[in-house]
Amino acid sequence: MAPAAATADSDGSGDDSGSIPESFYTNGGLKLRVVWTISSLIAAATRHYLLREIVKEHPTLEQVALTDAHGQGTLSMGRDQLKEFRDKPLAAAAAANRSQVPACNMKLRYAPLLELSDGTRIHGATLVIIKPVGEDGGIGGGRKELDDFVADAFDGPFREAVGMLSKRRTYLLEMNGF
Repeated sequence: MAPAAATADSDGSGDDSGSIPESFYTNGGLKLRVVWTISSLIAAATRHYLLREIVKEHPTLEQVALTDAHGQGTLSMGRDQLKEFRDKPLAAAAAANRSQVPACNMKLRYAPLLELSDGTRIHGATLVIIKPVGEDGGIGGGRKELDDFVADAFDGPFREAVGMLSKRRTYLLEMNGF
């Protein structure tokens, strides 16, 4: 799985061109983030599964934001996404009553160091955006729409960090469903 550069860095806050440094591949940073991404995907699938019944039982919901206990993952859905979520049944695995995780596109943005406006420094800042292959999910097709949607899922310093990361190079990853 080789990342493909999609856009250039333009935030000017780093000492590089937005590229992932060679040490990222050799010191285990990439492996750690791939494992973290897969764990995040599994956690996201769990959040979707748990949320399904709540959404079905509350047809007047227009927006949902669900965050895990440690604030590491956020699931956000607007009106169109909630409608699709209610209307579209889950695909069941053949051998068991389990939900299948669809093939996903993942966009990874990384900065070795971010310095926020309040002086907070984030080492190894990583943002991973995951969505099923072939679905816009109500986000829209453009980069700006996706960046705005993702930024709206966070508050405070995390929102600022996401804004800074959104200006960096994007690495595209694909994962087949399981």
